[in-house]
Amino acid sequence: MEKVKFYPVKGYIDLQKNAASNIEGFWKKEAAKLDWFKCWDKILEWEEPFAKWFVGGMLNASYLCIDKHLHSWHKNKVALYWEDEKGNTKAFSYFQLYREVNRFASMLKNLGVKKGDRVVLYLPMIPELPIAMLATARIGAIHTVVFSGFSSHALADRINDTSAEVLITADFGIRRGKYIPLKEIADEALKTTPTIDKVVVIRRTRESINIEPGRDLLYHELIKDAGDYVEPEPLESTHPLYILYTSGTTGKPKGVVHSTGGYLVYNYATYKWVFNISDESVYWCTADVGWVTGHSSIVYAPLLHGATVLMYEGAPDYPSPDRWWEIIEKYGVTIFYTSPTAIRMFMRYGEERIKRYDLSSLKILGSVGEVINPEVWEWYCEHIGAERCPIVDTWWQTETGGIMISPVPGLELVPLKPGSATLPLPGIDAEVVDEEGNPVGTGIKGYLVIRKPWPGMLMGLYKDPERYKMVYWSKFKGMYYTGDYAIKDEDGYFWLLGRADEVLKIAGHRLGTAEIEGAVVKTPFVAEAAVIGKPDPIKGENIVIFAILKEGYEPSDDLKKEIIKEVRKQIGAIATPQEIHFVEKLPKTRSGKIMRRVLKTIIMDKPVGDLTTLEDEASIEEVKAVYEEFKQMMKEA
Repeated sequence: MEKVKFYPVKGYIDLQKNAASNIEGFWKKEAAKLDWFKCWDKILEWEEPFAKWFVGGMLNASYLCIDKHLHSWHKNKVALYWEDEKGNTKAFSYFQLYREVNRFASMLKNLGVKKGDRVVLYLPMIPELPIAMLATARIGAIHTVVFSGFSSHALADRINDTSAEVLITADFGIRRGKYIPLKEIADEALKTTPTIDKVVVIRRTRESINIEPGRDLLYHELIKDAGDYVEPEPLESTHPLYILYTSGTTGKPKGVVHSTGGYLVYNYATYKWVFNISDESVYWCTADVGWVTGHSSIVYAPLLHGATVLMYEGAPDYPSPDRWWEIIEKYGVTIFYTSPTAIRMFMRYGEERIKRYDLSSLKILGSVGEVINPEVWEWYCEHIGAERCPIVDTWWQTETGGIMISPVPGLELVPLKPGSATLPLPGIDAEVVDEEGNPVGTGIKGYLVIRKPWPGMLMGLYKDPERYKMVYWSKFKGMYYTGDYAIKDEDGYFWLLGRADEVLKIAGHRLGTAEIEGAVVKTPFVAEAAVIGKPDPIKGENIVIFAILKEGYEPSDDLKKEIIKEVRKQIGAIATPQEIHFVEKLPKTRSGKIMRRVLKTIIMDKPVGDLTTLEDEASIEEVKAVYEEFKQMMKEA
């Protein structure tokens, strides 16, 4: 393993020192690497907690991602590969992508869309999604992508909050061989969205759909009248590029607003540092474009660098568990960026399927979305990266706009520690603090905060500045509160422990679900685990574990004892689980997040609620059956 763990760190240290001594001068040099229509007048205007970066500068995201590349050999290189579950493929050169974006932008202008208008995109993982984003940015409109797994209610909420007049959707999405009726879902949402005037529908099938005369327009017909060129609108650096709504479990979703200039400068710099991305890279991020990871890692950052982007519409293990490895071999993927949830799933299937494919094109592996425990990190390194690919364990949020804590192979890779996101990126002043906002000591759990502004940060929450102040800046004066727990070790490395609000209260002790789940998967036979709390009149909550076993293991009381032993060893007796249930599947969203709230409603015998983002309904039925059997057994006992 030493092959990927030990590298010199001089490049990182020098940049971090430069940034710390002169934050504005540091980001000025990074901003100068982009093409601006007009240079900025001021680097940073900071009126806590609101930041404006590169004030007075003018640029355009669509121009930087496409037009810029037409003046070099990139013009005819592949910008975007697309493939679906059935093996249908499309490929777009930078020139072809440029042509499609211009036509889409012309279509939007023909519909009356202008600078500052909000356009809602409710689309599956098809090429028209990034094309629509770039076209919207080209004319200065603001896109709001709504994940295609969301319900009509969630879609309506986002449309109404933005007061959008145009919705772009498709007749169907396709997932696990099934048609998802997006237009039908959109029609239901539109019953309560009075601002929508036009709906553009992309036809993918010959299935019949409802067309509302005067409102619904077919994309393939509209595009016939579109022009071939639209001048990219010079936009202020502080002009909003997009609004993306966070999908919290409670309360109204927050409309995170990202700027054009700061966001693009930050992502251009960080993707070079973290992934060493270049025009020769074949970059595959497995996230959905509906999330911020998809915005930055599938659309804007790779295209800014002239890389080739891979976009896949489908589930990771459909129609077979080796689908992803087949794709990596087929396209010669060099950078692979995925979630620990997906990796754990593949661990369960074992290594034999992986050995059938040539993954030697891979150069860097990435992890995103949640904490990656050391065992998963080691497996990823050994079996996918062949112990030669650095693993960049990245921490960031919708709100941060880009990666904040990560190894930096694009500079000089710091020594890697399995399970740690390592160090903050240059220009990021991160710290772990206690309840009073004071830095904690080595190895002590605290709250992760950011103490200085950075270009990728959110401009605020759409139409809600007071909520922005309250959520992110009220807990600790002068510090951005991330809402995450973390620990710093003796080398200053950050170890993320999950959300501070995903905490169980056991007999007065606060325990993070991620900590307990990490202990469970340290056992050699558990592939994946989900931890929830069950109310208890004395302790407050008891720990309940749902675990998936690796292939070759069968559920038994002995395995439960081993899990308890490992949890007590890793955390302490206070974390001893009261119940352990073995299942074949856990309820997850299509983006791979475990739906812990669903598990909790099942054990509490309550309605499971909205399941529109659920990946596989069979997982719910299995959990219910397992828990009913447990309750019956307890009665008989």
